[in-house]
Amino acid sequence: MNYGFQKCVWTALGDITANFIQATLVIFVLGNFFFDNFNLLNIFKWVGVFYLFYLAYDVYKSTPKEINSKIITSKSFFSFFKDGFLVAGTSPKAWLFFPLIFPQFIDFNSNYVIQFFILITTYIVLDFLSLMGYALLAQKLINWIKANPKTINTISASVLVLIALTIIITQHY
Repeated sequence: MNYGFQKCVWTALGDITANFIQATLVIFVLGNFFFDNFNLLNIFKWVGVFYLFYLAYDVYKSTPKEINSKIITSKSFFSFFKDGFLVAGTSPKAWLFFPLIFPQFIDFNSNYVIQFFILITTYIVLDFLSLMGYALLAQKLINWIKANPKTINTISASVLVLIALTIIITQHY
């Protein structure tokens, strides 16, 4: 919100680059392992669900960050790319998301390389468009967000709870 839409593009590019690497590792390294060990995948699912509930609680209870600051440091495009890459690449949320969601859409008994590339391309395009949508929305709503920062935490926490409940209801291993 402080740096504008154009800088968000570079952060989003870093994010989707990290996600591509994570998804590749999950499908080609961890995917086969989980396919052969459904009990472990089920344990991993429940760890992920509890982690999502924890994140929802943590986001809801956290104090909103100050976005009214007039102090904005200058950053390069690479710095924004690096920030997006590091945040996504080190996020436990992403490492939990890919093994829980991606294997459902891949038949490991047939050519899963092609399936993976279709799935990851779709994911990357949708993720990038979503991030750009968030950036545009934030740019349009900046004054409202500054006046109601706790509302964003409540919405984010609610979405995390909804995702956790969806995983509980739909994921059966």
